[in-house]
Amino acid sequence: MGGGMDRVYEIGRIFRNEGMDNRHNPEFTTIELYQAYGDLRSMMEWVEGLFHNVAKNVMGKEVFHWHGYDIDVSKPFASISMAEAIKNACGVDFTQDISYEEAVKLAKEHNVPLQKSWNSTGYIMQAFFDEFVEPTLVQPTFIHTYPIEVSPLTKKTEDPRFVDRFEIFIAGCEFGNAYSELNNPFDQLERFQAQLAARERGDDEANDMDMTFLDALLYGMPPAGGIGVGIDRFVMFMTEQDTIREVLLFPTLRDDK
Repeated sequence: MGGGMDRVYEIGRIFRNEGMDNRHNPEFTTIELYQAYGDLRSMMEWVEGLFHNVAKNVMGKEVFHWHGYDIDVSKPFASISMAEAIKNACGVDFTQDISYEEAVKLAKEHNVPLQKSWNSTGYIMQAFFDEFVEPTLVQPTFIHTYPIEVSPLTKKTEDPRFVDRFEIFIAGCEFGNAYSELNNPFDQLERFQAQLAARERGDDEANDMDMTFLDALLYGMPPAGGIGVGIDRFVMFMTEQDTIREVLLFPTLRDDK
């Protein structure tokens, strides 16, 4: 996009050295796309349109039975900020000025697991979401406005503690991750430095410094929206399969039928 291409996408295979369960496989397929002068709202429209159109025009129905629920994709998807969703679920309001020490105390009171590599409130906010909100999201829902600590490539909101990011959830499963892309190279450098510090504290999932990406931002990248959607999970949903191995060509394990 820094080279002048307004819209780009790639459908490709990805490998992650992670565990396996009914929703995860070490090798999987995604579509990733970016739209110049788009933003988070543009990506919401795109992914909601993807579900609506494939359901209606390819599958011939708009209600799917998946993981024990009847999921209706014909209606507009729900949208709520992470902080509001957490407050509704357990009463803790992360829009307030909560220090890290106060957040740790709240986590212990609510039996939320902590990690030694964390050093700020945003990490604990994400943990509260994972514990109290994610499993309850049945109908298609956009969770937006994430803490900056867990979103190093995303543009800040007016409140610098948060960024313009969403994930879409159905039946407690995440299907896609989207940003209003960060295109400020100086802000991005600070985010990478924070990620390196997190890695030194023991966070294995923290990003490395990407100088090639920073150089591209220095040349200039337009404002943009970006999203990645897991194709395997999308096909799981559309074909009403409860395990990812049933939609993989060569799964490690598959049920005998």
